[in-house]
Amino acid sequence: MELQITWFVLWGVLWGVYFMLDGFVLGVGILHNFLGRNEAEKRVLINTVGPVWDGNEVWLITAGGATFAAFPGTYALMFSYLYTPLLLLLFALIIRGVSFEFRGKMPGKWWKKGWDSAILLGSFLPALLFGVAFGNIFSGLPMDGAGYHGSFLSLLNPYGLLTGLLFLLLFVEHGALYISVKTVGDLRSRAHLLADSLWPFLLLAAAAFLVYTRYATKLYDNFFNLPFLLALPLAAVVALASIRLFSAQGKLLHAFAASSLTILLVVAIGVTGLFPNLIPSTLDPLSSLTIYNTSSSPYTLKIMTVVALVFVPVVIAYKIWVYRVFRGVVTAEEVLQDEQAY
Repeated sequence: MELQITWFVLWGVLWGVYFMLDGFVLGVGILHNFLGRNEAEKRVLINTVGPVWDGNEVWLITAGGATFAAFPGTYALMFSYLYTPLLLLLFALIIRGVSFEFRGKMPGKWWKKGWDSAILLGSFLPALLFGVAFGNIFSGLPMDGAGYHGSFLSLLNPYGLLTGLLFLLLFVEHGALYISVKTVGDLRSRAHLLADSLWPFLLLAAAAFLVYTRYATKLYDNFFNLPFLLALPLAAVVALASIRLFSAQGKLLHAFAASSLTILLVVAIGVTGLFPNLIPSTLDPLSSLTIYNTSSSPYTLKIMTVVALVFVPVVIAYKIWVYRVFRGVVTAEEVLQDEQAY
């Protein structure tokens, strides 16, 4: 039982870290066409995420792998019930990755415009679909012993769409702050202004999400049963407010850190509220997928724990090293020098 809880916590941590890291990449991809007014600025925006975006995907693979290995029953049924949206999500992520790499392969104007559109599509869809997917997981799926009784369109319910909008705004705000940290001059100023302009809409979406969650899900039951857990939503509110406070003071790196913390806390609230469920059932509570009825054997979980204790610190150390190496700002002059050297 302790190992099942341990892997549930690790499962939540992996998703939270993935959304924190890939969230700003998705945000940059969405803003790429809007903030980049010319080819040089677009190249700058792509170069801000170029050294790190593929490494961030490791956390998505790890989160999916942890679900498969620790809770294979949930993994199997989730990919069966949600096959269409997960396939769309996979295609969108592939399109984004290919777009980053292929955009600069040819000099043609229409070639670049085509891949610019693909970057936008491959960033917007995952940001929205991740939110819709987790919104439906939070509220539960219509499933019982006979299987899943919903459809792709039924996932586009008001709560799922609201959660999708929240994730979208979180990632765009996160991306705008990242751009303001990693660039200089007019591009930095426009990104900073956009982050400040988006923040009130993010606040409204977050407030609506917290209120609607009370009626559309049972996430708050754990918080009411254990009141000390209410520190999580309180901390999320403080982190969200800190984004605006630090941004107003011109402390953009602090604002980006507050944005990162906000994303982590939003995921923590959802995961804490779900426990011990992984996917609740709206038709029959006994058909809910939990950490107990879909987990691997204790022996498998023990082996996985040893592997995680060895390799997760290695991955974390590697990511810290990468971000330290590429911690500097990106300028148009550097992009031009790279092109000439190439």
